[in-house]
Amino acid sequence: MTTGGREIEHGYPHLDTVRAAVHALFKRLSYDTVSTFGTSVLPVDVAFDETEDLHLGAQRVARAMVRQLHLPDARAVITFREMEHAANVELTAGPEYFIELNERFTKHRKDIGAALAHEVMHVYLHRLDLAFPGTRDNEILTDTAAAYLGAGWLLLDAYREHGPFSQKLGYLTPEEFGYVLAKRARFFGEDPAPWFTSPQAYDAYTAGAARARQDLRRPPLAEAGWAARLRYAKDRRAAQDPRRAGRPPAAGEGYAFEGPSPLRVSFPCPACHQRIRVPVRGRLQARCGLCKTLLDCDT
Repeated sequence: MTTGGREIEHGYPHLDTVRAAVHALFKRLSYDTVSTFGTSVLPVDVAFDETEDLHLGAQRVARAMVRQLHLPDARAVITFREMEHAANVELTAGPEYFIELNERFTKHRKDIGAALAHEVMHVYLHRLDLAFPGTRDNEILTDTAAAYLGAGWLLLDAYREHGPFSQKLGYLTPEEFGYVLAKRARFFGEDPAPWFTSPQAYDAYTAGAARARQDLRRPPLAEAGWAARLRYAKDRRAAQDPRRAGRPPAAGEGYAFEGPSPLRVSFPCPACHQRIRVPVRGRLQARCGLCKTLLDCDT
């Protein structure tokens, strides 16, 4: 897990991996299990008063993360030491949770919850036997899962820039955290915006939410903008022309035609990114078989 002191990357460089991570969560957990994470860890559960004992407070916050992720209730052993990264967790069979935190958190207690959210999620994914190949992609999976399952809003709130001082925890960019949190907010109907104490985190959340809304405006979804609809209609005509059969749509559109008769179109679900396949026959509703989202389409 990264710490502050480095140049902060912005934008959406990991978006494909983030989407794959959301899809992997639904595939591995199922709609029914994901739905049990409808309430995020609350600010009051992770607040850290300067007068509170450091180790007892860290154990209390770790227990809150364990409860949030529905892990077995067990003792959390938290230690602080000088290290390159923000934190590290021992992935053992348990039942105890052994977590090391960078000693910088002894002076920045406010961010202990963010560091623990990431590390406890590592435990959850390890016991779930869900991982991506490669360290980078696996860390992106961990950040995405933490944000989507209700613990990772703290990772975004740890993002701050004040003059020469800057800090960001986790491997996602601030805007990517905002994107995942906006996906979660739409799915569960829970808005994390009032919980952010960092103005930069709030701005990143609103930027990510705007990017997430773009997923709802891609053809063949009925909310697609007029320019996208024109491109879609052109690609649909090409798919129906035997002389142009097999020609792919414009790059980056996400949809693909299968046919020519009866012509069908497949596209990613804007909620969980599962591929959905529907007939090309005008207005219709489609329900994602993975996340159960009902979608208005104009095919």
